[in-house]
Amino acid sequence: MNAQLQPSGSAYFIAKETESAEKHTLSVLVDNEPGVLARVIGLFSGRGYNIDSLTVSETEHEKHLSRITIVTRGTPHVLEQIKHQLERIVPVHRVNDLTVIAREMGQERPLERELALVKVRGTGNERVEALRLAEAFRANVIDANTEHFIFEITGRVSKIEQFIAILKPLGLVEVCRTGVAAMNRGPQGMEA
Repeated sequence: MNAQLQPSGSAYFIAKETESAEKHTLSVLVDNEPGVLARVIGLFSGRGYNIDSLTVSETEHEKHLSRITIVTRGTPHVLEQIKHQLERIVPVHRVNDLTVIAREMGQERPLERELALVKVRGTGNERVEALRLAEAFRANVIDANTEHFIFEITGRVSKIEQFIAILKPLGLVEVCRTGVAAMNRGPQGMEA
């Protein structure tokens, strides 16, 4: 067997060398019932697909529907395979590849936002600089005492990562991130 096509425990090995991995955001509309998230996650883990970000919440209480937003990477072939396998899970109503839809609408990416809580320890100049940077990034102070701050920041993933990187040398203690919430522009929605 060709050494470059040997199984690695992941489905990614089946891709041709000429295909490059892309990051895509999938939106999955599911019944809000026990075990659905486990089935979706089981599909990814069982086939060796990685999840970069995962969020889930009930979006339509009356219809008992939840929306799962998954950011993953793969070749076009693998991403299409993921989408088709998700569609076959019984409580799944619809799977949208928001990245593909955005490109079809002439946009680079779907609208994506994330929330992060960032704890920074510091006194003196580090403390003043952390507050100045938080203001520049439009982060809110949600807890503070004489030794630390906890900031809340919302925005694109790149903005969150930049804010975290800048705070590291100032006494970054801890980060908690929600994962990506995403949807496409335009009047159409995600119907069941």
